[in-house]
Amino acid sequence: MVTTQFPAKFTAVLVYSRPLLVFGGMVCALAVIWGKDPAVYTLGISFLLISMTFDLIDGWFAARFRPQALLAPLADRIMDKLVFSIIFPVIAVGTMWRLVGTQPTRAHLLHAIFVLLLCVTVLIRDNFAGFMRGFALRQGSEPESKEYTRLRTIVAAPIAVLLYANAFYVPEGPSSWIYHWVSWMGTLPLRTFFFIEILFMIINFGSIAAYCRKYGTVCLDELCLGDQVLRRKILAVLPNALTVMNAMMGIMGVIFAYQGRFREMYFMLIGAATFDKLDGAVARRLGLTEPLPEEESESGRKVNLGNLMDDFADGISFCIVPAWIFYIALTDFGYGRFNATVVGWIAAIYALAGIGRLIYFTIDKHPIPGFFKGLPTPAAALLVLSPIVIYGHALEAFPGWIGFWGYFSIVLVLFNAVIMNFYPIHYIHMGRAMSRNPWFGRVTALIVIVFAFTPYLGQASLCIMILYLFSPLVTWRIHPDDAARESRTDTQPTIKS
Repeated sequence: MVTTQFPAKFTAVLVYSRPLLVFGGMVCALAVIWGKDPAVYTLGISFLLISMTFDLIDGWFAARFRPQALLAPLADRIMDKLVFSIIFPVIAVGTMWRLVGTQPTRAHLLHAIFVLLLCVTVLIRDNFAGFMRGFALRQGSEPESKEYTRLRTIVAAPIAVLLYANAFYVPEGPSSWIYHWVSWMGTLPLRTFFFIEILFMIINFGSIAAYCRKYGTVCLDELCLGDQVLRRKILAVLPNALTVMNAMMGIMGVIFAYQGRFREMYFMLIGAATFDKLDGAVARRLGLTEPLPEEESESGRKVNLGNLMDDFADGISFCIVPAWIFYIALTDFGYGRFNATVVGWIAAIYALAGIGRLIYFTIDKHPIPGFFKGLPTPAAALLVLSPIVIYGHALEAFPGWIGFWGYFSIVLVLFNAVIMNFYPIHYIHMGRAMSRNPWFGRVTALIVIVFAFTPYLGQASLCIMILYLFSPLVTWRIHPDDAARESRTDTQPTIKS
């Protein structure tokens, strides 16, 4: 009897002790702010590491030793909410505190602001998920499985530990091996933190979208009471929010470029392209691209606010922002090698060419489903900015190559201005191609993630985008009906004769 009760009691300890451990970490953080004691800093990280370990293994113990416990799933969610409600506000405060008494650079100020936004997003996501789940379960919906949020749960605790270690880092600590083992997390490069935080932000937004997809129909049925117009207006909030995030990512890319942080800038543009893919896919999945029956009977064509917002965001992130960043890189960091007036005219030509390509895409009377006429602006932006990343690395390590990569970027910008508006060449919709072939998207994402931690991110991205540039040599035989499919579960692919 004792042997069976001990694992069950130990499981309860794993589940219910996490808030106490995190509260101990908060007390240690306050003590570090007050006295900057390295021993207390080490103790606080140790509390969080133990809590993280308990969070990763409590599910296995609960499934093995307390499989019939009805309270376990609810208790686990409540413990998660308590833990996140404690630790992420503490991290936000600690990130701001670390700037006190120093002369922070703009990059450190931007990082502190971004951490604050990240912490707010985590708490909003938790409350939103709790509301959606609770309401849907009252209406008789099936609860989601544990695997539904496993990725987000697994990454949240380690990232919290990492951000805590950075926010409350105390230099010149004792020579003990424990301090050296935990303090390395607080001295990671700032660009590493940005990459991890951006990835965590995307995971949180993906979790919000997943809950909307699973429980959104039940909530809207109760809220709209059959009013289809109101239903569409509410549904349009999500793709419109993704469109706004597209534009915001582009603007943040410019901010990073002004700091000379071209790798982070490129991550922002990748994020903008990702949100550009998501907003259209979400709008089509929610049925917002098809007019209501009463709207079809009306004469004339109404202006679609969602399309206008999407074009506006694309114009900012993929036309104006790349030209702006190109100008910043070659004039502010070119050491006088490039004439500012000439570079400015080249940047203006690219921006106008991109805007012209967007206008043509909007007014085109005979679009080809699943294909773009001319190089799409997101791909053009990623292509012209990939040598800028290499240029930024040359500024740090290989100054002799600055001229080569600068002139290479100039030629590539002018080439893209032409190829974007060369409409006889048809490029397949890469977002839908990835949705139909998940392995392709996963391999591409894995390559970017692996090279993100190396000095060769720009080279890898340049190779990927050059492959897409020449992809019409292969994709011209794909039938438009196949290219327009959103997923691989639709009709089988066909080939042009």
